[in-house]
Amino acid sequence: MNATLQRNSRWAWFGFLLGALVCVGLFFVPAVIIRPFAHQAPRALVVALAIRSRAPWGTLLAALGCVWLLLRIWGGANWWRRTVLVVGMVLVVFSATMARMNYFEWMFHPVASPGFEAEAASKLDAKEMILAVRLGNDARAYPIREMAYHHIVNDEVGGVPIAATY
Repeated sequence: MNATLQRNSRWAWFGFLLGALVCVGLFFVPAVIIRPFAHQAPRALVVALAIRSRAPWGTLLAALGCVWLLLRIWGGANWWRRTVLVVGMVLVVFSATMARMNYFEWMFHPVASPGFEAEAASKLDAKEMILAVRLGNDARAYPIREMAYHHIVNDEVGGVPIAATY
């Protein structure tokens, strides 16, 4: 293999790996930063939401670049380099697909029929925060730690259907 072809091959590999890393990063960075039970710094959330809003187009461009570079590299690659290319493309396709889905909906789904206990029977810690709703003589308390995960509870309080959200 002559020096120019070898240099072009190295640049193609570098470009492919960089494109795959960008594609995976556009999906994973927001997914790691935006978590329900972890501290989320305001600046980190701004960055995560900015990346998430650009991820569909960014992953598409990175994926197209990876496909173009894969086609340039494939013919001269041995079996283990082809394996690296295939694994890289699987990660690229997965990331590009996930960047177009609202995977946060999968984590935060409403509680359709909540179960309740009497105040005396509940095992809530005295310091635990609750979301309280009272209509007439009927009252409900929803633990914030559960509400932070589900974000919404469909319930009936005092005969009135409600949607409690946090």
